[in-house]
Amino acid sequence: MRTVVPVSGADPKTRLAPVLDADERLALTEAMLADVLEVLDGAGHDPTVVTTAPIDCPAPTTVDERGLDALINDYLTAGDLAVVMADLPLVTPETMDRLFAPDADVVLAPGLGGGTNALVSRHPDFRVDYHGASIRDHRRIAREVGASLAEVDSRRLATDVDEPGDLAEVLLHGDGAAADWLRDAGFELDVADGRVGVVRE
Repeated sequence: MRTVVPVSGADPKTRLAPVLDADERLALTEAMLADVLEVLDGAGHDPTVVTTAPIDCPAPTTVDERGLDALINDYLTAGDLAVVMADLPLVTPETMDRLFAPDADVVLAPGLGGGTNALVSRHPDFRVDYHGASIRDHRRIAREVGASLAEVDSRRLATDVDEPGDLAEVLLHGDGAAADWLRDAGFELDVADGRVGVVRE
């Protein structure tokens, strides 16, 4: 099955600006992308990266400045497709196996904030709408086109990195390039106030 990994190569992860400058956000984005690509490769998939601007990446890469909906829906018109977001540094090959395992027309992996962090579509009429609470919209779209639907309840797939608080999850549970990058950049866990966060040396 064709697998696409979308990533923003132009000023990525702006919500991390309170703790990372623009160059650092790009470097972390590339590290998270490397983690996702390594996992997909380990699970036997051959992904294509679609980015809004050139990015350091070992996989085949297409630069496309259109919005996420337009470019993914173009891919969907050509047949079965898996979409895995680039900011999922906790995923493992076993996680990917769980995503591809259900025998359903559409498989969704919800994000913690209401997004859709990964999906598999085997239905010719399924299309995406990533705005707002996209997991709710994708459930509705699957029903409207008559697609059978499965969801993967996975903490590793649900954990994307958008906010400074998300960095603690990477340091706690990650063991790939993104976790290494954060440690090398001076980040460490902070439990001083009773809730796990991060501080930078």
